[in-house]
Amino acid sequence: MKSASPLIQKGPWPELVCPEDHLPLAWHSERWICPKGHSWAVKNDIPIMISEENNYADAFGLQWLRYRQTQLDSYTKIPISFERAHRCVGTACWQAMESRPIDVLEVGCGAGRFTEVLLAPHATRVTSVDFSVAVEANAKNLPQNERHRVLRADALKLPFNPAQFDVVFCLGVVQHTPDPDATIKQLYEQVKPGGWLVFDNYAHTLSYYTKSATLLRLILKRLPAESGLKWTERIVNALFPLHKSVRNARPLQMLLSRVSPVMSYFHAYPTLSDQLQYEWALLDTHDSLTDHFKHLRTRAQLQECLAELGALEIECVENGSNIEARCRKPLVPEGAGS
Repeated sequence: MKSASPLIQKGPWPELVCPEDHLPLAWHSERWICPKGHSWAVKNDIPIMISEENNYADAFGLQWLRYRQTQLDSYTKIPISFERAHRCVGTACWQAMESRPIDVLEVGCGAGRFTEVLLAPHATRVTSVDFSVAVEANAKNLPQNERHRVLRADALKLPFNPAQFDVVFCLGVVQHTPDPDATIKQLYEQVKPGGWLVFDNYAHTLSYYTKSATLLRLILKRLPAESGLKWTERIVNALFPLHKSVRNARPLQMLLSRVSPVMSYFHAYPTLSDQLQYEWALLDTHDSLTDHFKHLRTRAQLQECLAELGALEIECVENGSNIEARCRKPLVPEGAGS
């Protein structure tokens, strides 16, 4: 029996368990093995705790490997990710992260745009999880150490016992899973009593239902991941110059966005350089045209889901095309379980 991977054992991490049956894991022959024989490999110090290599997140994994740094604040030199994360987390939760040791579970970490933000408070320990090979890009951008570990796992079968994390953070993910309500329930189960759940979900918007991207996605999402990436790059290369030409004419921008599937941010982020505008257009156009699932929700649906779970301090706020949600798990009443 060999000792466990040092990058996973450093620091007082919540313990890994088998995602299939939640039994303890032992390290043997370079794999994590549970008493029932479930076996999980480790690649480049990243545990691979999923049952299948090919999954609905393949396109996402490929895009994050290709555009590994595009959305990092440290790369753009603009605090786009920080401002979004800070707004969603809220003041009370952020202050807690800055003031004491906090265990954060980041589900759907991608290449690390929010990982970078979550690691900024020096007291946080971040466990970054993704269903796709994006974990490789994340570990390259934010190397694993005593405050950061990365693993590949399914949001619906997380390899932890319940109530292990002070903060569970999940932006840009829930709408892309097979069952959003089941995903939210799994995320909530990981929150410690008194801790926070932070996530978002696409909202129903007139813009979504009046763009050509909705129809084009029906075709591209069925292609193999590599083909989908090539086609979105061709589309962006053909149409991006047109978006650039109307960058200072807002009415023309709005009209063009109805017929062009290219995601353009000349209006939203005018300080991005032309090169970064192009990179963001490549990344987000691919993201919007190849995602296998795209579940849209209302504020009422998310509030009802969280209320049924028993959450407190529920906040669901519409912000553009997203509904940003935050809640807390109640503290265990005194004497409970005694």
